Amino acid sequence: MSLVFAAIAPHGGIAIAEACEAEERDVALKTRAGMEELGRRFAAAKPDIAIVATPHNVHIANAFGVVVASRVKGRLNGVVPPLELDLPSDTHLAWRLLESMGGAGLTAAAVSFGSNDPDTAVAPMDWGVLIPLWFMGGRAEPPIPAIIVTPAREVSGSDHVTAGAAIAATAEATGRRVAFIASADHGHAHDKDGPYGYHPAAAEYDAKVTALVRDNRLEGLLEIPREMIEDAKADSWWQMLILHGATRGWRGELISYEAPTYFGMLTAAYTPRQSGL
Repeated sequence: MSLVFAAIAPHGGIAIAEACEAEERDVALKTRAGMEELGRRFAAAKPDIAIVATPHNVHIANAFGVVVASRVKGRLNGVVPPLELDLPSDTHLAWRLLESMGGAGLTAAAVSFGSNDPDTAVAPMDWGVLIPLWFMGGRAEPPIPAIIVTPAREVSGSDHVTAGAAIAATAEATGRRVAFIASADHGHAHDKDGPYGYHPAAAEYDAKVTALVRDNRLEGLLEIPREMIEDAKADSWWQMLILHGATRGWRGELISYEAPTYFGMLTAAYTPRQSGL
């Protein structure tokens, strides 16, 4: 057993109908359909555990992070009734992943919260984890355990590819059926009235990413200039590079892309080429 499924999934609240105000219910319909499809493919792959790379959890300068708390718990702010998840983690696999990253020459830190004993600690689950897992395993019976991984924006893109390879190697070494989710929203400067204003780089970046995903050529992410990523206010490049490192040689499929508000959202599924899924 090893890595059996991977996905690029957005984390904007409008991806969940129950999280939307009435006037937002008809926004992001393509994305919601894409998330439902990812949920079906995730379930068909029958993973034992989900590893989620999120840009909205802890930020550790020059280092990747792996949450080693025994549980992760979170809720979406301002939503009534509340949308929340409380999931077990897998501390053994999390520590193995840290060892694998260190062995690959990466700087990575174990992260916990609250209790001084990670086996009783409950770490905060950010929206970058909760929203993808709302569709992929978080509401299963029993829920699929989750491990949170954080990127390190200060280090190179190639180091993120190496981190993905470490995830795949860890999954294979432990004999678990593992799914990997790159939680990723794209350019955040599509709308002059949005919180980040307008910059043409947002549409340019999103077009490049969409083409690379459609053409199953994620290695091309390394060719995107950092200046474009910064101008676009992108929130996806690092997590997608981790996915690329974890899934080299896999078959990818673009399911949806849209930018109905100020940020772009994309759904894509990845399966091993020998898989019949």
